[in-house]
This record gives sequence, C-alpha cells and structure tokens, in this order.
Amino acid sequence: MLRWDVADPLRSPCPIAGALDILGDTWTLLVMRDLLFYGKHRFADFLDSPEGISTNILAERLRRLEHRGLVERRRYQQHPPRDEYWLTVRGHDLLPVLRELIKWGQRHVAGVARKPPPGFVGVAPRPGR
Repeated sequence: MLRWDVADPLRSPCPIAGALDILGDTWTLLVMRDLLFYGKHRFADFLDSPEGISTNILAERLRRLEHRGLVERRRYQQHPPRDEYWLTVRGHDLLPVLRELIKWGQRHVAGVARKPPPGFVGVAPRPGR
C-alpha cells in the first residue's frame, strides 16, 4: 500500500512549492475538476473530457492522485478488472482552490465560459472521514 503521508521528499518547505509538486502540471487539476464538478469516476469518463488527455498520462495522473491520497480507487468489476476513482476528503478540500481558479480565469482569460458547460452536475458531495 502506498503511503501519501510519507511521500516523496519536498524540494522546498514552501507550501506553494509543495502543492505544485502534486498539482502543478497541465492535467492534474483537470482530473480533479472532472471529479468535483462533472461526476466522472471511470477511466473512459475522464477520456471524454474536451481537453483530450492521452491514456498513458491519465493513468499516471490517477496513480499519482491515489498515491498522494486525493482519490481512492474502488473496484467495480472483477472480470476484466475495472476500477472507479472517488474523491477523498483530502481531494475534496481542493474545491475552494478550483472555485478561485474559475473566478480568476473568468476575470482574466479571454474566451473562457461564463456559465458551466453541458455535463456540469454540481459539486461532488464531501466524502465521509
């Protein structure tokens, strides 16, 4: 079992640097967006997002998020084995960060949506502890 509480050493004691070590790439926050706002849980669901993430990148990001304790993998089918990905409390705690990114993007990035696009299901419920 992977332990997210003793994960890779920090490159710096700065909280921003530490958060970026986990979240600071092109795809990770989009996977979290899909979990938080679009009710996506299965691998194929994430692949259907408009940004077009590749299967190898998606698999790596889901592994990283699980390793860091932001998502939990649950088996929903045995033959062939298939898993779903669900937010943990730790992952759900990114909700205010994503909300602020939405506001910032709407204020400062030309051409972004002002209203939720089709498929928006609302905010995922906070998982129990």
